[in-house]
Amino acid sequence: MFGFAVIHPAGAVLFDTGIGPPHALIDRLYRPFRTPLDAGLANIGLSPADVIAIINCHLHFDHCGGNQLFPGTPIFAQKAEYEAARAPGYTLPEWVDFPGARFELVDGDAEVLPGISVIPTPGHTPGHQSAIVDTADGRAVLAGQAAETARQFTRLEGAGAEYVASLRRLHRLSPRRVMFSHDPTVWEPAGR
Repeated sequence: MFGFAVIHPAGAVLFDTGIGPPHALIDRLYRPFRTPLDAGLANIGLSPADVIAIINCHLHFDHCGGNQLFPGTPIFAQKAEYEAARAPGYTLPEWVDFPGARFELVDGDAEVLPGISVIPTPGHTPGHQSAIVDTADGRAVLAGQAAETARQFTRLEGAGAEYVASLRRLHRLSPRRVMFSHDPTVWEPAGR
């Protein structure tokens, strides 16, 4: 699972925070290899104190597990996703509603900071969202799991009509690059 740090003049914004601390069930089922979030941030010259906001594409445990390192920091999620996370077996509830969790629930498109916005991209989950980042060299999309892979994004493939509609919406944004949560490939339009 890949998380991303967007460096904004106001501070760092994290897009997803990874799988989180050791957890007996998760470790037994998935056998994850973890890079501690604070170490990952240090590798790019940041510390947890530099993080001013978090955007979660969705609230499955592998995307929100590190949120608990940031009590009081605004966490942007779609209202539909926060409600879906209440269902039994959806995620680890204690990784969503941890002491000091501060959710900023949005319902649809929303600006997080100037140049950073979120848009709903349901399909993988009912409240999945992607982040749109306007950069000096064009628009970047942090797709999360709107598509599992760059190939799926290119071919407009998905498990159902919502997936495909979300991908079409992302394509209409004419992004310069698209990054995914579970695929290291960065998609860029042909000819660039």
